[in-house]
Amino acid sequence: MSEKEEYIKNPCEPEENPPEDSPIEEKRFEEIENAGSIIAARGDKVIHCLTVIGQIEGHYLLPQNSKSTKYEHVIPLLVSIDEDPRIDGLLILLNTVGGDVEAGLAIAELISGMRKPTVSIVLGGGHSIGIPLAVAAKKSFIAKSASMTAHPVRSTGLTIGVPQTFEYYQRMQDRITNFVVDNSNISREDYTGLIMNTGELVMDIGTILDGQRAVDVGLIDSVGTLTEAVDCLYSMIGE
Repeated sequence: MSEKEEYIKNPCEPEENPPEDSPIEEKRFEEIENAGSIIAARGDKVIHCLTVIGQIEGHYLLPQNSKSTKYEHVIPLLVSIDEDPRIDGLLILLNTVGGDVEAGLAIAELISGMRKPTVSIVLGGGHSIGIPLAVAAKKSFIAKSASMTAHPVRSTGLTIGVPQTFEYYQRMQDRITNFVVDNSNISREDYTGLIMNTGELVMDIGTILDGQRAVDVGLIDSVGTLTEAVDCLYSMIGE
């Protein structure tokens, strides 16, 4: 049996003689619980499925009762996926409310720079910094019932009211806008219009895009479900 065939049979790589009280299925569960990821295969093609949920956690810990995706887990995992010859592609499942801007951009940059086929699908919501994460993949999908909220960079807490502060926010927004425009089919003018819209959100500025509208404006490639996203990824691997 080749190394890849063995990996497909047992992607969690247990010990040669695992103890009876440590079954493979338990290790699979630990992989999902710790990293929010799982290995799947179709024939001889192996994909890694990564979930990005809740808030993107950056340099500061979120409360224990908050669902979060830790960037210090995801970043090395993405490097491992791209360098592992046994893995053929990456599927990213997104249901995020945003979070740390720099951590989210770091993850998005790694995804966009991967050599292997990558497909993302927005399920539920892909808000704020979740937009760069969605468009970072080579092909992006959104569920018909999902939504994406586009809004400008903002911060809570104490802010020093000097011109440099506002310039810093503008430069950070430019970084996000540049990434979104470079990795999707939306123009800078249209994206800026979405995030600066004052007529849609009651307590904020920005725009809520449902599944089809996200495709119509050029943010996402296609409306689809898990089946379409997975089939697309395997098709890209085959090519």
